[in-house]
Amino acid sequence: MSNLLNEAGADGSTQPSKNPVNTLFNEQSPAVLVESVVFSYVSGKRIIDIKKWRLNKSEHVFLYGPSGCGKSTLLNLFSGILTPQQGSVSILNTDITGLKPSKRDCFRAQHIGVVFQQFNLVPYLSVLDNIRLAMHFANDGADKQSTDKKSTTKQERIISMLQALQLPIDCIQRKASELSVGQQQRVAIARALINKPDVLIVDEPTSALDASAKDAFMKVLIETAKSSNAALIFVSHDQSLASHFKRIEALFDINDSAALGPELDSKV
Repeated sequence: MSNLLNEAGADGSTQPSKNPVNTLFNEQSPAVLVESVVFSYVSGKRIIDIKKWRLNKSEHVFLYGPSGCGKSTLLNLFSGILTPQQGSVSILNTDITGLKPSKRDCFRAQHIGVVFQQFNLVPYLSVLDNIRLAMHFANDGADKQSTDKKSTTKQERIISMLQALQLPIDCIQRKASELSVGQQQRVAIARALINKPDVLIVDEPTSALDASAKDAFMKVLIETAKSSNAALIFVSHDQSLASHFKRIEALFDINDSAALGPELDSKV
């Protein structure tokens, strides 16, 4: 449960609507801005060393690199799960490195969608409840409908998303632990997309999908990101997926530490 709380980002509080981002944010402001960021684990070896990197609102980027070059660590910094020893990571003009942990978790839940390699599903909850949990943490309740009506609308949204990802509807009440690896990954994808985040962060999302499901996922991912004007950070070692993106960057080109050699820490 703790892993999902880290990913979805809840401090147990309820808010009437999305927390407002920095009031200085406008259409010209970057969705993501990284400045002078340095990060290392206990070993002291620098894993991330980025002078400056930005991603504009609604822009999509494909970041690629081999295992051990810092991809997952960087995404954890982008999402605020990790904080750097130096520098700042700003999302929608809000420096998330300066937020208290509970505020950072809440901000993540409301503005950032994340698909992790390890899925982070709650094994004993159903597919429906895993996705509902993310909606609860983001406090998805912009309308003033009755509780029953809102519950029905949310379930319809979840079913529609699962259908788009080629998941059979009869799995909606099954526990996450009863699903295949590929099915679990698609549920994790649906959970990240369900709140229509401003920034979508995706870490090696197609590794457990067959060709047909991979194509379906890429179509849903790109269409959902476009329809919600979300900035998309897509990280993978599979360069065949780069054709879906206009902006393509090697992690070696933006992370000075990656150019020094592969990481030795398994956390990355």
